[in-house]
Amino acid sequence: MSDIKKGRRASAATEGEEKKSFKEQLGALKNLPKFFRLIWETSKRMTIGNLLLRLVKAAIPLSMLYVAKLIIDEVIRLIDVTDGGNLSYLWILVALELGLALLSDIINRGITLLDSLLGDLFSNRTSISLIEHAAKLDLAQFEDATFYDKLERARRQTVTRVVLMSQVLSQVQDVITIAFLAVGLVAFNPWLILILLVAVVPSFLGESHFNERTYSLSRSWTPERRELDYLRYIGASDETAKEIKTFNLSGFLSGRFKTLSDRYYYLNKSLIVRRAIWGTLLSAIGTLAYYGAYVFILFQTVAGAITVGTLTFLAGSFNNMRGLLQGIMTRFSQIAESALYLQDLFDFLELQPQITPPANPLPIPRPIQHGFTFENVGFKYHNSERWAVRHLSFHLKAGEKLALVGENGAGKTTLVKLLARLYEPTEGRILLDGTDLRDYDLNDLRHQVGIIFQDYVRFQMSASDNIAIGQISNISDSERIQTSARKSLADNVIQRLPGKYEQVLGKRFNKGVELSGGEWQKVALARAYMREAQLLILDEPTSALDARAEHEVFQRFSELIQGKTAVLISHRFSTVRMADRILFLEQGQLKELGSHEELLAKNGKYAELFTLQARGYL
Repeated sequence: MSDIKKGRRASAATEGEEKKSFKEQLGALKNLPKFFRLIWETSKRMTIGNLLLRLVKAAIPLSMLYVAKLIIDEVIRLIDVTDGGNLSYLWILVALELGLALLSDIINRGITLLDSLLGDLFSNRTSISLIEHAAKLDLAQFEDATFYDKLERARRQTVTRVVLMSQVLSQVQDVITIAFLAVGLVAFNPWLILILLVAVVPSFLGESHFNERTYSLSRSWTPERRELDYLRYIGASDETAKEIKTFNLSGFLSGRFKTLSDRYYYLNKSLIVRRAIWGTLLSAIGTLAYYGAYVFILFQTVAGAITVGTLTFLAGSFNNMRGLLQGIMTRFSQIAESALYLQDLFDFLELQPQITPPANPLPIPRPIQHGFTFENVGFKYHNSERWAVRHLSFHLKAGEKLALVGENGAGKTTLVKLLARLYEPTEGRILLDGTDLRDYDLNDLRHQVGIIFQDYVRFQMSASDNIAIGQISNISDSERIQTSARKSLADNVIQRLPGKYEQVLGKRFNKGVELSGGEWQKVALARAYMREAQLLILDEPTSALDARAEHEVFQRFSELIQGKTAVLISHRFSTVRMADRILFLEQGQLKELGSHEELLAKNGKYAELFTLQARGYL
């Protein structure tokens, strides 16, 4: 329990630091025009229809109360008439009230329908915007924990903020309804409006206070919530099941989850208990004020100042206005809270990449004439003091096959990401045919570079789609997809699947088929053949294969890309020796560069490691 108490104190401190004031809540309402602009752009017709229905609905409560007043007064009049009187007027009023009730129900269903449809469309639209915007951002941004917190909060808004639209429209509708009802109350006694404010303002202030506390707690716990989601996932996942069982990790993971979740529970428990207590007290004030006004109206009726029908009208108006005002006040706090969360979505969509195309970009040369030149290139990751690579100067010739070797952490993957301009050099520059890489069209450059990383994604899609990802614009070109599969030897794997190229890979979805590591690698390699790129990069995508299989894959790759520039990364020296030249990296710096024979003749670090590895096969 001591850990929990410590967590309560630490998180309470964070909560205090991030607590949003009422003024900031009001300031968050500036997000609403932008929010409704997005809704308007989602569907103009549905938005207009929704507003018109709510406008009509706003007038119905006053109309029904007034008709009810007329009915009661008419009934009392008929009672006093000795001959029974004519009932036709009474039935007209009853029919009118029935019509209003039916109309109200129809409008309610219409509003619910439009809210649902418009909400779904808006959720889809914002999800698409999120996906498209995330694709524009830099790879380095995705490797920053703070960025991930923003992304997580923004992702939640695509589905949880849809209710905000209905809340704001309901708010407008209720304000119009109150305006109609207020006319009747003011005509009778303006002091009733003041009593109304006494009834609802305390409750409103209490809701505002606790809403801002809830937001602060939720925001400050974004990293912990991500950790809880992660623990929940790895604790029950097909991808981690083997390790969980083998290393008996269930107790460790569940214990860690319990400690973290309990810390949040006790913080949240304290908050909601205080909210319930204060909410009850403040609500009682409102109830007392309402019944004070009700007693006043009863005295006026008994004194003969107003009719019984007017009593029901005023009591109903007051009660409706009290409920509407309380709803407006409470909903205002909810809207302000939602607007605060909505800021997370807009903050993410306003993030801009650092790697951007120039004002007048140059097209990538076709074909590349001279190749890529690194001039004293260095790169440091965000929030890191250590250089991942530094003082890199070398020339990758057009049509050359260059192998990168070095121990783990030497900077090989960083180098190829710089080459593909997934990263921007911290210092130095990279030239393509003598022109700085930053002067070229970024999309054109990415189109002309094909990379298969070691940690390639195993998409839970069809085999055909998995391969087409290499050149997604050709997703309908089945002949090209199958040709790429034959080149990578993935065709032999796919032909054995029940659904052939339409077979869904992976076990996430129904009837999906899981592949072995080697089979997945052949599918991933087919993506490289899909892309008609001038520069192809293989970043250890065959690491799960044995030495002979990897050598065969690289040999085939080398033969199939004749005339193209290629960069190969592998830890196996027997494989990289087929490259035209080998670049040996050590601690982010170029140690040796030359052909296999040249590096062996130098008898340096490459020769030493090659000899050590060769002995392992004796």
